[in-house]
Amino acid sequence: MIRFKLKELIAEKEFQEKRRVTVKEISDATDINRVTISKLLNNKDYNTTLEKVEKLCDFFDCEICDLIERVQDQK
Repeated sequence: MIRFKLKELIAEKEFQEKRRVTVKEISDATDINRVTISKLLNNKDYNTTLEKVEKLCDFFDCEICDLIERVQDQK
């Protein structure tokens, strides 16, 4: 399963910048719909495009591996 580590990146950015980072701010800065960002935050089965992944990496100034990880399915 692929997991987006968006919550962790938001928390890290909030800590580093000592301010709150909102979904609206991310949406405005990346031109990604707020609903899409919410789905990435809350729906572990959500799929998105590489264009959106690149925009999020630009916003958080991170590598793809900082945003996405592969997790073994629990059987």
